[in-house]
Amino acid sequence: MTVTPVATTTHEEIYRVEDKPTGLVGFIALHSTQLGPAAGGLRMRPYASEAEALTDVKRLSEGMTYKNAAAGLALGGGKAVIMGDPLTEKSPALLRAFARAIHSLEGRYYTAEDMGMSPADMAILAEETPYVAGLADGEFASGDPSPITARGIFNAIRTSQSHRSGSKDLSGLTVSVQGLGHVGYYLCEYLHEAGAKLIVTDVNQGQIDKAITEFNAIAVAPDEIYAVKADIFAPCAIGGILNAQTIPQLKVAIVCGGANNQLATKTDGQALQDAGILYAPDFVANGGGIINVATEIEQITDRKAYVAEKLKALDVTMANILKQAKVEGQSPDSVAISTVLAKMDRQNAA
Repeated sequence: MTVTPVATTTHEEIYRVEDKPTGLVGFIALHSTQLGPAAGGLRMRPYASEAEALTDVKRLSEGMTYKNAAAGLALGGGKAVIMGDPLTEKSPALLRAFARAIHSLEGRYYTAEDMGMSPADMAILAEETPYVAGLADGEFASGDPSPITARGIFNAIRTSQSHRSGSKDLSGLTVSVQGLGHVGYYLCEYLHEAGAKLIVTDVNQGQIDKAITEFNAIAVAPDEIYAVKADIFAPCAIGGILNAQTIPQLKVAIVCGGANNQLATKTDGQALQDAGILYAPDFVANGGGIINVATEIEQITDRKAYVAEKLKALDVTMANILKQAKVEGQSPDSVAISTVLAKMDRQNAA
């Protein structure tokens, strides 16, 4: 197994990881350790190329810096990716090899589960390194962060709706949900309980069938989700889906979801603003998962109270960002970034 530094001018550290016996190829990116050890999940996807995987891990790790700062955590931003199909190419040996790469960073990076990973996979990683969270068992085990992530997104949707209409009530509203993975499906549960109507899409027909049965959801093809008429669009799959091609198709008042790096470029936040669509910055909306993971990294004994307090504070942060953006006539995304950078400077100076 080899861990090779990758040249970078935007991140503190980036490494390419390869283990030929297991077929492992992946990357670990540490964007910032200004507030503490870098923390962010490990995802496994069938990337088309190493360049695509590297671009993804760089964007995701930068997003984690902002997310952890927005949530008020003593953690920096990092991320890891493995190239390959998690359904057919993931193996315990491959995961252990990657865990040894994480361990070689000596605690500068903590990982947890992300797309294509599970608490059971985290347990395998933990056999090789202590720098892993999201475990199902153990004194400080935090388990699957998805329900807490979804709860934070649900809170952000209600706050965005209140900002837009003066009421947090979602009953009778239509929400289009892109992606019915762990987070997306939990979010659908919360939305359904709140009386929202659901339009859903996913590449997994089984998940679509469940949503139709359990939530009376309407299903559309993946490429049709952008053009459906709804009150709120909740992207909960891959990033980069808000772009020059999709934004003109949107027929919604609010975009608020769980996917990381939803904006394809820095100009897309302004494009949403110009289209009259309220965008809830993703790294604030989806901060619940890392809050849950932080209880394990920081060994918090009263996890329930800690998570509740941090989720409440995160919701206040979202409300303040939306208010400031409205007053200043700026996009919420630009205000969110300036807010967390200022917060990082204050915490670093303290």
